[in-house]
Amino acid sequence: MLRAPAVLIVFLLSVAQHGRSQSYNAIYSFGDSISDTGNLCTGSGGCPSWLTTGQPPYGNTHFGRPTGRCTDGRVVVDFLAEHLGLPLLPPSKASGGDFKKGANMAIIGATTMDFDFFKSHGLGNSIWNNGPLGTQIQWFQQLMPAICGTDCKSYLNNSLFVVGEFGGNDYNAPLFGGKPMAEVRTYVPQIIDKITSSLEALIELGAVEMVVPGVLPIGCFPLYLTLYPSSNKDDYDEIGCLKSFNNLSSYHNDLLKQAVSGLRSKHAGVRLMYAHFYAQVADMVRSPETFGLKYGLRVCCGAGGQGRYNYNNRARCGMAGASACGDPEKHLVWDGIHLTDAAYRAVADGWLNGTYCSPGILLH
Repeated sequence: MLRAPAVLIVFLLSVAQHGRSQSYNAIYSFGDSISDTGNLCTGSGGCPSWLTTGQPPYGNTHFGRPTGRCTDGRVVVDFLAEHLGLPLLPPSKASGGDFKKGANMAIIGATTMDFDFFKSHGLGNSIWNNGPLGTQIQWFQQLMPAICGTDCKSYLNNSLFVVGEFGGNDYNAPLFGGKPMAEVRTYVPQIIDKITSSLEALIELGAVEMVVPGVLPIGCFPLYLTLYPSSNKDDYDEIGCLKSFNNLSSYHNDLLKQAVSGLRSKHAGVRLMYAHFYAQVADMVRSPETFGLKYGLRVCCGAGGQGRYNYNNRARCGMAGASACGDPEKHLVWDGIHLTDAAYRAVADGWLNGTYCSPGILLH
């Protein structure tokens, strides 16, 4: 009996361990500014001048120019694509794009709920981008003939879908609009229901490999910490974040985990991976050094401000007078509400290896 060389055995074990995760034919992404790769910047002139996140120094770390990504370099889906041997996801609005290996429907300002939901709550003026989750699924359906022709189920069965996070802007709008926290909490079950029905819609189209991230700990972001300071130390947790805002995020995530569990029971052939975005970012604030960072709650890019966060809401990154720090690779937070290229790389690693994703993308 011939024995296989040891190197071949190791290779075969590696293939068996990673299974289909190593051979996704595409990634399809849905979301907001956490994952947008430039859907507002696909015109001939690039990013519009009114889009502050489309101005330098955005993009400087990796691309050397603004790309419409709300960070200094890449976002999580970029790192996932690189690891899986796929090209960076083109924005779905890019004319003449080839979307067979991936497309990104995510767009800055996206909400879960449709515009009418916010209008009914007197928040019509708080929503500036009408590219909610349902609309993004419609955009994807419009691309499907060019992606997979008439045999979409088998093609999409081997694609990775990243759906979210969704919810951040659904809460930003009412909170920044002056709504009391108690009222905003009543929106959460409706938002989770919408995410759940949208996941069902994608499953119906053929998605069987889906990453569903929770929302971030918004009470840890310098934007919130600066706009809603408290003189009562009991309003802050042990890592310096605002408890009430993080409790909202936790409530959303608890209901989302329950919804994902229900979908797993209902769709036995679908692999739903819940990504623990909140837990990882909280750990990065608590112990940035563990992730190769130095600063947890200090902003890298802006005009600076009073206090420990280096944030000024009237002179944000991309505005006149703002500039970036010299060591973005050491920062968790890029501009007060979005993370850095270095942080997003760590997040992607946590999703791939299962440290912060249940199950991990690579753990078949």
